[in-house]
Amino acid sequence: METKSQGSAERKEPSPRRMTGAQALIEAIMHEGTDLIFGYPGGAIMPAYDALFFHSDKLKHVLVRHEQGAMHAAQGYARVSGKVGVCMVTSGPGATNTITGVADAMVDSTPIVVISGQVHSSLIGTSAFQEVNVIDITKPITKWNYQVTKAEEVPWALARAFCIARSGRPGPVVIDITKDAQFGMVDFVYKPIDSAGEQTTVPTPDKDMIEEAARLINLSRKPLALVGQGVVLAGAEKELLAFLEKSGIPAAWTIMGLSAIPTSHPLNMGMLGMHGNYGPNIKTNEADLIIGIGLRFDDRVTSDPKKYATRAQLIHMDIDPAEINKIIHADVPLAGDVKETLPLLTNKITSNNHDQWIDEFRAFSRIEYDRLISREVEPHRKEMTMGEVISKVSKAFDDDAIMVTDVGQNQMMAMRHFRFKQTRSVVTSGGLGTMGFGLPASIGAKFGRPDRPVCLFLGDGGFQMTIQELGTLYQEKLPIKIVLLNNNFLGMVRQWQELLFDQRYASTEILNPDFQTIARGYHLPSVLVTERENLDDSIQMMVSAEGPFLMEVAVEKEGNVFPMVMAGESIRDIRLE
Repeated sequence: METKSQGSAERKEPSPRRMTGAQALIEAIMHEGTDLIFGYPGGAIMPAYDALFFHSDKLKHVLVRHEQGAMHAAQGYARVSGKVGVCMVTSGPGATNTITGVADAMVDSTPIVVISGQVHSSLIGTSAFQEVNVIDITKPITKWNYQVTKAEEVPWALARAFCIARSGRPGPVVIDITKDAQFGMVDFVYKPIDSAGEQTTVPTPDKDMIEEAARLINLSRKPLALVGQGVVLAGAEKELLAFLEKSGIPAAWTIMGLSAIPTSHPLNMGMLGMHGNYGPNIKTNEADLIIGIGLRFDDRVTSDPKKYATRAQLIHMDIDPAEINKIIHADVPLAGDVKETLPLLTNKITSNNHDQWIDEFRAFSRIEYDRLISREVEPHRKEMTMGEVISKVSKAFDDDAIMVTDVGQNQMMAMRHFRFKQTRSVVTSGGLGTMGFGLPASIGAKFGRPDRPVCLFLGDGGFQMTIQELGTLYQEKLPIKIVLLNNNFLGMVRQWQELLFDQRYASTEILNPDFQTIARGYHLPSVLVTERENLDDSIQMMVSAEGPFLMEVAVEKEGNVFPMVMAGESIRDIRLE
């Protein structure tokens, strides 16, 4: 039994330790359980890097080749691990090079703490060398940002930063720390916090709304659940399946919600939106009830909101009240953490099945397969297609790898044809659509889940935006498998030019370098596949390689991604060709 004196001793706060602000910064990061930083050193953040040098056995630093790569790597790490990603850069261009990644993390609700160095506080506002007003620049694209000008602010600012980044609806936080704050002295005591005001508040589910939602579900004859990333962020995958299986409701997913439900699950009807599957889009406008679970109802899902779900009542479940009624009117608004609201709702609904309704989805799936998918995955054409490559690669990984994508046709085709058995298996840039995201994000993903295979799909355009991160891959010797789908075009833009601009391919045909030579320059084993008969053997060569590997495949130059909902049209007008 614990004695009173023993209990008092355990509760005694640690004695302050005298150290520099830079040392306090590194200590604070370690106190938050972080063991990995992605970054790039420079003058204004040099004291922090010096402090990091003495903790390299406990806190690994991954040297990227560009600060944007640090951000995307931190995003990939956070998305697969569920932890807060950390990025550390210098002032001026170092900080501004992270901005694209910060905006990407904000839109896709990814918890990141960005630490940027800043000039001496006495120089702020003087246009000093490498001075940039990082706070005003990042204010609209962060959950919170703060400029540390005194060493004693460091523990408080870091505790608040980590709390805000991970709590409520996750997102990025920027801490800008001046050079004199890093050199200054502080009596360091670290106190993690669990709440930091409205940025970390989670709404309490409204019991009356739960009752009304259950009533609508029990009465519905044609319900459809729409699954977004909120389910994954909340760790509510089991709760989601319990709800779906009790209610018998078919479900479709956004690209950010992909892998929340296993691909093979009988209630999984496929992808929503502009390039989503035929059935879920058509049936959305035939449903009598839509249950949105952790998604934003953005324009890629709804197209024209006035023509969206025209026959349905709508239940919207989201942790962020600002997203409810923002685009689509919710008859039943259910603000709260879906890990909490889903079980409350499941307890109130009656067991049911909707087999006849689900059969209607399957009929549309057969139409889509016969008219489209069979031509994408089966060798009906002389040139190889993205779909057949991706489908074969997924099978080679037993449908159980982490899939990372860049942005464009490679992304949409990967969403359609890669398959999943477990959650947190997709890393992609959703809301911002950032080309160049894929390669650095795959590096972060492999650090986040070293126990799982990571497969990266790239287009030739996006690859070249962050191709320098092959240097990071080489230095870290990460066994990432890269599939480069090379069509010598900026494919998605070209597709739009074909459909909307009478095939005027303005500035979209791209003269590419010899990627095999570049791979050799980075000591990366690779293979170029130009003939279909070599594809299977090349895939096996890639999968069985012990380290990183690049498989470049020459795919059809003017292939298109269908289905497709044209901008401004109803999702019911989705085209198969």
